Amino acid sequence: MQSSLIRRRPIVAGLLGFLYPGLGHVYLRAWIRAIAWFGLAMITATLVIPDSAITAFQQNGIDGLVAASRDLPMNVVLSLFVVRILNVIDAYLTGLRQERATEQRAGTEAGTCPNCGGELDEDIDFCPWCTTELSEFGTEPELDEEDASGGFSFR
Repeated sequence: MQSSLIRRRPIVAGLLGFLYPGLGHVYLRAWIRAIAWFGLAMITATLVIPDSAITAFQQNGIDGLVAASRDLPMNVVLSLFVVRILNVIDAYLTGLRQERATEQRAGTEAGTCPNCGGELDEDIDFCPWCTTELSEFGTEPELDEEDASGGFSFR
């Protein structure tokens, strides 16, 4: 049940990022990225939105802003859209990275291979299913003090 919830996180983060840049990162608790994307969206909007749209909003509220947004030049719309799409991609990829890190931590703690997910045998230092060396993932087997001279005894 938890794995299906974890797999939804990148998608939800991407959708929230499309609503407003930085919101998907807040959902993922990537605070610095969220602030950076929010700041980039605000700076972009400040630089490209013409003063006429701001004046229309101040005089007529949301109705004035909607009317002014219909007359925005293509470069304004495109720049705002590019920031939004790049934010969605970054939120999705950040969610995927967090998901993989969570799965990898769970794999090494639960006695499963971090590469293929197969059950590990404590007597050998590689995965019997995919032959991946476990030392690649930082799961080096420990030796007993009395067997340090050459015999292997795993804990």
